[in-house]
Amino acid sequence: MTLTDQLQRLIDLDLPAIAGVTPADLAGWVAEVDDQPDGVLAVHPALAPPSALAPLLSRQGKQGFVVHDMTDLDEFRSTPDLVIPDRPLYVMTGIDRGDDMLNWSPEEAVPVIAQRGRTPLTINEGISWLLQQPEVLEPNRCFMCIGSRKPKPKGYDARTPALWISGGTGHDGPARKNAPKVGWCWWRNRHTWLGFASVADRL
Repeated sequence: MTLTDQLQRLIDLDLPAIAGVTPADLAGWVAEVDDQPDGVLAVHPALAPPSALAPLLSRQGKQGFVVHDMTDLDEFRSTPDLVIPDRPLYVMTGIDRGDDMLNWSPEEAVPVIAQRGRTPLTINEGISWLLQQPEVLEPNRCFMCIGSRKPKPKGYDARTPALWISGGTGHDGPARKNAPKVGWCWWRNRHTWLGFASVADRL
């Protein structure tokens, strides 16, 4: 998809109303960046935080949502090693879902991603990717967004954000079965169905 196509997708999802801007504003920001063959538009959290973007996700007719025990989602920030462009909309290139890291812990994944010359996706970037390419989220092939952490007085919160498919159990409720879900996992825990999404560059 071209950036023009992706821009229209965001307009169709009513991002302008959510962000308090106009479609012309979005078009102007997109015009400031160069189209890339594999580029994906990312919505900066200053334009719309992850809690506002999550309900725009959709899968099998089910609306995306944030787990009930992550009311502080918008307090998760990009880690200092990431260079996030200072613009409302920017472009990510070379996104990888990180399937080769299924059943790794975030703690194990971080140094390997860095060794590869890549950086992990933030939760806003992960949601942005799925807004443009919802088919990327597959059963047993979901992903974490460990470029976002919640700062604490000493270090970080032990939770790390992730995107996966709800099984419709527990607090999710059966009505949300198969819906895209923003949740979290512990920093040192492994999950056979969660990889680690990363990006080659941000423009």
